[in-house]
Amino acid sequence: MKNAPQDIEIVKHSGQKVNFSIEKLKSSLRKSGAQESLVNEISNHVRDELYQGISTKEIYNRAFALLKKRKNVFASRYKLKKAIYELGPTGFPFEKFVGALLFYSGYEVKTGQFLQGKCVAHEVDVVARKNDQNIVAECKFHSDEGHNCDVKVPLYIHSRYRDILNFYGERDTTEKPNEGWVVTNTRFTEDALKYGKCSNLYLLSWDFPKENGIKDRIDHLGLYPITVSTLMSQREKQFLLSRDVVLCKQLINDDFYLDHLGISEKRKERILEEIKLLCKNN
Repeated sequence: MKNAPQDIEIVKHSGQKVNFSIEKLKSSLRKSGAQESLVNEISNHVRDELYQGISTKEIYNRAFALLKKRKNVFASRYKLKKAIYELGPTGFPFEKFVGALLFYSGYEVKTGQFLQGKCVAHEVDVVARKNDQNIVAECKFHSDEGHNCDVKVPLYIHSRYRDILNFYGERDTTEKPNEGWVVTNTRFTEDALKYGKCSNLYLLSWDFPKENGIKDRIDHLGLYPITVSTLMSQREKQFLLSRDVVLCKQLINDDFYLDHLGISEKRKERILEEIKLLCKNN
């Protein structure tokens, strides 16, 4: 006798086993923009193929394939989290991506800056200014989905931030930072969150702060990374990233980069159509 869906244990990236929830699957599918009828259709299809010990990755792959058959733009939104991991293997494109999120939020942004501390100089991933905000942000990129940011990361970044602040001492200058940020593409552990709050660091992760995490900012601003494209190959995406083209929005403005890939006009049109749909604010 086949188990009921709620009795099926699935295995997360961390190795943790949890019971399957069709409502969680439906919620993730709705975020792709798919209509409720399609959400139900795909959820029921995936539910019928479940077995004990199936991984969340297998569930994701099946749902993604079904979405892609129906509409590329839905599949692109659905793979957003995976697309952020594809900004690797180095953290440099992720730093550019964080800088772009701030730039399109109205900040003046610089990446890869050296700031003098009291003891030593520090290379800072992102410096952003807007009105009275002067942000120094450090980005921690993980290519492994099961790797969360533990307390050692904000501890280390806080010490660097304090050294930069100590360089200015009591001087009141517009150059002096007043916000230290830690940004990661994964999640923070409980101790990391506690330390961030206690030390007055601003922590930004995939889903933190609630309703203002990276995924929320991407959706609100329509700032999808080029890695969400379901039509471009990994090689093509890496070529664009190497040219500092990190966002779909950038590619719309600089579509001549697609000509460098040697693709046909028809395929170029399809790629541009896909990313233009993604860039529309939700």
